[in-house]
Amino acid sequence: MTAGLFFEDLQIGQSARMGKTITEADILMFSAVSMDTNPLHMNQEAAERSRFGGRIAHGMLSGSLISAVLGTRLPGPGSIYVSQNLVFKGPVRPGETVTAIVEITGLNPDKKRATLRTQCLVKEVVVIDGEACVLVPSRG
Repeated sequence: MTAGLFFEDLQIGQSARMGKTITEADILMFSAVSMDTNPLHMNQEAAERSRFGGRIAHGMLSGSLISAVLGTRLPGPGSIYVSQNLVFKGPVRPGETVTAIVEITGLNPDKKRATLRTQCLVKEVVVIDGEACVLVPSRG
């Protein structure tokens, strides 16, 4: 396992990002793993009659990209989720590219925890906004 950053390496304002184009295969696999077979995600005809006018990806599929950034980039391997809140602001459609961005907004040296603003964007539009708290390994 590759080590991520230690708590002592972190600074407020540090950020990282990761982008992914959401494919049909991603939606099908996420549906299988999560057991969420909502027709808004799976059935074009049903989704066309919805407020979205067509199929949308699972919100948590896009939200899981935040977990990918936290677990692989900032703070990286070894960090553990403590909490996450998410506000879903807009849909993500199959074929769109979602960019997850995290930025350190607070550090708690006593508990070795970092607070991060978390967002997912499609182009420049925020589709998910939130905040995470992660436990970060320490050198000490």
